[in-house]
Amino acid sequence: MKKSIVVVSAMCLALAASGVQAAGKKKSVEKQISGQAYGMSGCGLGSIIFGDDNGKVQIFAATTNGTFGNQTFGITSGTSNCNPENGNRADNLNVYVEANRLALANDVSRGSGETVEGLSQIVGCKDSKALSGKLQKDYGRIFPSQNVPAEEVSQSIMKSIASDKALASTCHS
Repeated sequence: MKKSIVVVSAMCLALAASGVQAAGKKKSVEKQISGQAYGMSGCGLGSIIFGDDNGKVQIFAATTNGTFGNQTFGITSGTSNCNPENGNRADNLNVYVEANRLALANDVSRGSGETVEGLSQIVGCKDSKALSGKLQKDYGRIFPSQNVPAEEVSQSIMKSIASDKALASTCHS
């Protein structure tokens, strides 16, 4: 296991170094950290290393995010290029739901958890406990099946928020 992590890390560093050398194709790390949009892999360490270039490089960016487990933390804390001002909240919500689908479904069913806290920050809710309770009540509508697309889950979450007067007034999506 340790050997595979070392190999993946070495590959990521080698690809990052070669990507930095590609003149004109990649923006500086400072620009990425300061608010550059991310590619299909979403925000996280992978977006900082590999940027928003399209194509196979996004596979390495997603692998980096998954290997180091930093995407959820970045979204929750607003670090690692996971700034809510990068793109619009609907896009951020879709990326977050897609990246954390299983954990989010579990946390929503329980009515608490790290992914619901992160979700609360993405949609701009000041009261994450109230959001958790509402989403728990609407679990069946938010996750009607395991195969529901992330966009539909996101839309259902936003409908749940909009249907609750208190949440609708305190959440700024």
